[in-house]
Amino acid sequence: MKSVLSEKFVSIEHIQQGFRNKSYICSKKIATTLYIAYHLEKPIIVEGPPGVGKTELAKTAAAFFEIPLIRIQCYEGIDEAKALYEWQYGKQLLYIQILKDKFKDVLGDSADLFESIEKLKNYNDIFFSRFFLEPRPLLKALQQKEGAVLLIDEVDKSDDEFEAFLFEILSDFQISIPEIGTVCAETKPIVFLTSNNTRQLSEPLKRRCVHLYIPLPDPELEMEIIRLKVPDISAKLQYQIVFFLQQIRELDIKKLPSISEAIDWAKVLLLLHADKLTKDLVSDTLNVILKFEEDIETVKGNIAQITKKIEEKARFIKI
Repeated sequence: MKSVLSEKFVSIEHIQQGFRNKSYICSKKIATTLYIAYHLEKPIIVEGPPGVGKTELAKTAAAFFEIPLIRIQCYEGIDEAKALYEWQYGKQLLYIQILKDKFKDVLGDSADLFESIEKLKNYNDIFFSRFFLEPRPLLKALQQKEGAVLLIDEVDKSDDEFEAFLFEILSDFQISIPEIGTVCAETKPIVFLTSNNTRQLSEPLKRRCVHLYIPLPDPELEMEIIRLKVPDISAKLQYQIVFFLQQIRELDIKKLPSISEAIDWAKVLLLLHADKLTKDLVSDTLNVILKFEEDIETVKGNIAQITKKIEEKARFIKI
């Protein structure tokens, strides 16, 4: 990994600027974590509320480092057949049929059934070789000669058995296949594991990784992100969007709007040719930033108060 990617890790500032060029605001904390994890050759566990940019971080890393992104989406019951490898049984059967006529030559003048079986044993490994192996995301990531970004997304949705299964690849960047042996990484991948904290991850898993928590953004960072992602929107409307979102995040609602919803809302308001937030405009577009009807009803009861605050602040802030 280092021989290929070291030029990308010359400094924390270089990482920050590189990510910005790919339209991702990489804070010093995030850039420092990337820098440390690379030099320690450790995976990164990225935790935080949904929509704060955990998955996007891995996608941007792949674009910045100019290496493939290999993603595995976790879910309850995921196993090694979906994550690591499986045998191409259809292909094996096809080849057996094709080679059936050759069996006579192999068996030759075998005296009995036992002797025939002993001769066939010499060919067992042919059908359990890499030629018949179908690699899944974990194995694919290890096979990339130029390296890869391996994204193990929403690992908290998997079970304890799958976590334990990951230990070997996270510690040693290798996997064990009983029929073949140990497969080591061609070039060690950059590994991200994301978690929405739906359950507590195990201590052994965390011990193998560098931890990164991405919270909901503060107003200054959120303004900067919207400015980068939706550059055509006015500074006045950017400010009003951020102010409104910061206010409703203080309300008692089930799902706080994240930065991904903020970006979507800014795009919608731009599409509607809005120049400022009004009570009616907010009411008509609340479903963009809120995902539960009870949250929409809660916020609707506070729209007038929040928009009034926005107007009062606008008198003292020149944008």
